[in-house]
Amino acid sequence: MKFASYQDGSRDGQLVVVSRDLGQAVYPSHIANRLQQVLDDWNYLSPQLQDLSDQLNAGRARNTFAFNPAQCLAPLPRAYQWAHGGGFGSHAELLQQAQAVDPSVPQATGLVQASSDALLGAQAPLVCANEAWELDFSAELAVATSDIPTGCTPERALDGVRLLLLANSFHLRAHNNADAGTAFAPVAVTPDELGEAWRKGRVNLSLQTSWNGRKVGLCDAGPDMTLHFGQLIAQLAQHRSLRAGTLVGSGTVSSPARVREGKKSAQDLPDWPKGYHCIAEKRAMELLQSGQTTTSYLRVGDTVEMDVKGRDGHSLFGAIAQEVASVVAPGASAASA
Repeated sequence: MKFASYQDGSRDGQLVVVSRDLGQAVYPSHIANRLQQVLDDWNYLSPQLQDLSDQLNAGRARNTFAFNPAQCLAPLPRAYQWAHGGGFGSHAELLQQAQAVDPSVPQATGLVQASSDALLGAQAPLVCANEAWELDFSAELAVATSDIPTGCTPERALDGVRLLLLANSFHLRAHNNADAGTAFAPVAVTPDELGEAWRKGRVNLSLQTSWNGRKVGLCDAGPDMTLHFGQLIAQLAQHRSLRAGTLVGSGTVSSPARVREGKKSAQDLPDWPKGYHCIAEKRAMELLQSGQTTTSYLRVGDTVEMDVKGRDGHSLFGAIAQEVASVVAPGASAASA
């Protein structure tokens, strides 16, 4: 199944069921109105929603309409909690190597709590209060869980994965990686939508990131994931239980470097053929290759896009497509800001 939350003037949005190709949608108002409601009562509501989803994909559902990603909030516009990081060891390793060259390189973090009271939609502006704060994007995958008991095993935690999501978490690198918010792709999907691509707690599909229209990253998010989602959830639940609707993210999707072909030794400079999914990684690569950085962090007017394609070639979650905007003072127009 695929779910989205349409803007309806409320803080949580109106639940819609979306077709597999993201072409059509239907309101399941006779079943549920909010996605959190579904997560709270999954065993009772999900079979009913599955029937509606099957009808929608077979072209038999009534009162359908064309799905419009621009109308979407985040699938869960506010969540009980949002914790992310630590899933890709190569991300931490790259930044640590660069820190040996320049101690000012931002430090990679493990699983950390982030704000979850106002999660953003896929086309919401990415607000930059001050360019000197070094605003950075970060492409990552995430899951929404069921209730998870304290001290559960990674295997038990995987059974509690209800939905998969695509996220862009942004950070202020000049402020010790301070959380600057998170945007989510329009659609959350159940793991069975991925078929064999969902395996051992990993999404075995390619994630593409573009910056100002130029593709900068194309990583397979599965094989290079060091800690799978079951392990990340279990880590978060080590000392306390988790409520249904908890969001857990992988951290920046990353791919290990390799020595360039033709080089004679492992001491030679590495290559990153799959690119990067945050600017901090790009700058770390530059430090290791030339001893200095040339890439700036985000500027007002920049655009960032992220997408994951399924094995059928269709966008799995819908794309994240954001533009960096400046802060407009209350009462001022954008033109005068």
